[in-house]
Amino acid sequence: QVQLAESGGGSVQAGGSLRLSCAASGYTYLGYSRVCMAWFRQAPGKEREGVAGIDSDGSTMYAGSVEGRYTISKDNAKNTLTLQMNRVKPEDTAMYYCAAGYDYCLDASLRNADYRYWGQGTQVTVAS
Repeated sequence: QVQLAESGGGSVQAGGSLRLSCAASGYTYLGYSRVCMAWFRQAPGKEREGVAGIDSDGSTMYAGSVEGRYTISKDNAKNTLTLQMNRVKPEDTAMYYCAAGYDYCLDASLRNADYRYWGQGTQVTVAS
């Protein structure tokens, strides 16, 4: 059974930086290297939205609201996923979720339906 565990959330001042991590477990040998991964977020009263995705080749995609500020990376040797958040804004405040796609990823995606496994989330709060 695949499990995802996020860490690294917290409170930060606007303009600062934060680094989120996600540890994936339950994958068979090389299984993790084949899946797409992504970070989503959900603010109170809003729908969950994809912010950054990465495919099995390391190609990435970002939501326009975070492009140039966030960086997603995937370590297939350690089965981890990272989101580096720079120049954060108050509107970045949300619960952030790590998500893993189905077997044999084709292309990075920010669509909820393309992801099978979800973590419990980690809260990010940006103070103005």
